[in-house]
Amino acid sequence: VQLQASGGGLVETGGSLRLSCKASGFNVDLWPMGWFRQAPGEEREAISSYSGGGGSTTYVADFARRRFTMSRDIGKNTVYLQIDSLEPEDTAVYYCAASSYHSRSFAYAPQRSFEYDYWGQGTQVTVSS
Repeated sequence: VQLQASGGGLVETGGSLRLSCKASGFNVDLWPMGWFRQAPGEEREAISSYSGGGGSTTYVADFARRRFTMSRDIGKNTVYLQIDSLEPEDTAVYYCAASSYHSRSFAYAPQRSFEYDYWGQGTQVTVSS
């Protein structure tokens, strides 16, 4: 199992980015997947996730409801995170993750980092003010 994250970069306030996470070794529609971020000196926090097992349950953190959108392309076995109206406070390393623990849970979208056993390498997002 591998997760390859990409798409981060330096962007001005108000800009947009689309992060990608290419998965291999499993199907992105069968395992729960999530996006997290970690700012310097802060704990890793969940942004959004969805359930596995072919289900459609999703979780979106309160702070992410207005500007963050998670999606997946089953044909490309890739999940995405669209971030709009970027703010300096969004500066962080962004991680995608997959959970084999909950692969049969079509109605549960894991929200906590310990529920995930596979992680991408992270992609840096820096928002200039």
